[in-house]
Amino acid sequence: MRGGAGTVLAVLLGILLLLAACIPEVKPPVTAPQALVKLQPHQFPDFSDDMSYGFLKTAIDQSLDYLKRLNASTPFCFGPDTFTASHLAKSMKAFHELIEQTPSADKLGKAIETSFWVYRSLGSDGRGKVLFTGYYEPVLQGSLHPSPDYPYPVYRKPEDWVSVNLGLFNPKYAGERIIGRYVNQSVIPCFSREDIDSKGHLRQKGCELLWVSDRVDLFFLHIQGSGQVLLDDGTVLHVNYDCSNGRPYRSIGRLLIDEGSISEKEMSMQQIRAYLRNHPEEMARVFNHNESYVFFRLVDQGPMGAIEVPLTTGRSVATDLRLFPKGALAFIQTEKPLVSEDGTIQSWETFGRFVLNQDTGGAIRGPGRADLFWGSGPYAETAAGHMKHQGTLYFLVLKQVGEK
Repeated sequence: MRGGAGTVLAVLLGILLLLAACIPEVKPPVTAPQALVKLQPHQFPDFSDDMSYGFLKTAIDQSLDYLKRLNASTPFCFGPDTFTASHLAKSMKAFHELIEQTPSADKLGKAIETSFWVYRSLGSDGRGKVLFTGYYEPVLQGSLHPSPDYPYPVYRKPEDWVSVNLGLFNPKYAGERIIGRYVNQSVIPCFSREDIDSKGHLRQKGCELLWVSDRVDLFFLHIQGSGQVLLDDGTVLHVNYDCSNGRPYRSIGRLLIDEGSISEKEMSMQQIRAYLRNHPEEMARVFNHNESYVFFRLVDQGPMGAIEVPLTTGRSVATDLRLFPKGALAFIQTEKPLVSEDGTIQSWETFGRFVLNQDTGGAIRGPGRADLFWGSGPYAETAAGHMKHQGTLYFLVLKQVGEK
């Protein structure tokens, strides 16, 4: 980046003044203190869990690793209440010790009632209604070099990418950022998906991380945020979300519904894939509807969540981390698919499960959205591609000494 610190500061201050003068102040409809409602024991759900506790212990350990990196006094907001990172770690360890005893659902429920506070998400309707979707880790065929077999680049973060924290300049913009490009001592918008993929504005500028074989798979890699890339020699590379271009996320599924190409009832990732395969001439237009673009990085293991810990199959969720405590223990109730040997969904059944809040996503905004990580493989792809079911989201934290 060229230019002195004073010049950059002046540019950023100019942006802030322009925003204040030209853009009406937009306040989020829900703040973190409003996002969770503290429950009384008679309001607690049935804490029956549909999985063995092995992966749950792993996910708790990952959150503990995250908490160890923080100052012990770092605050975490559980709706109207605030707890420190130190207390959150104590809470995780206490729950870990509890499930080590493999208690019955009844004993577990009583232990939670005695020792833990439980909070429910406000939801999209103010009464706890949460839409659950799913995501997974796709596997793509790729190469470290471009070729006719591998023509589609996966891009790393461009060198001129910049993120401006507006809250540093004025408290009323706390939590607000501008993502753009720093060019000629000015911050301007990042290239859109159309600019990058259709017009080639990043082509041959040293931003290519690797190349993959399939354009549709690449688009869904952007949606999932991480994946495995299998090279011809058998090497597996893990690519993970690094940052985005700051442009708005727009659902291509909603576009295809609105245009009558796929019915809302039939909408799934699999239906979108089928439509695009059958209408290749539509790909560019449909993809470019979503201006948001993801830049990736290579990681040693993956996929990594937003708190920089590996995600755990079935036990990691993505929520709006502006509203809900990072890394915290949660409990979900929603539906999962029952799938036949040929991959066909036979039915959906209600389930409950303890999870850890370890990730976020561009479309996961507000107290009424959550995304469950299903892992990798055929079942994970089926479940993630079709899941769009209502449910409830709860958070748990250990009571402090003397609390009843």
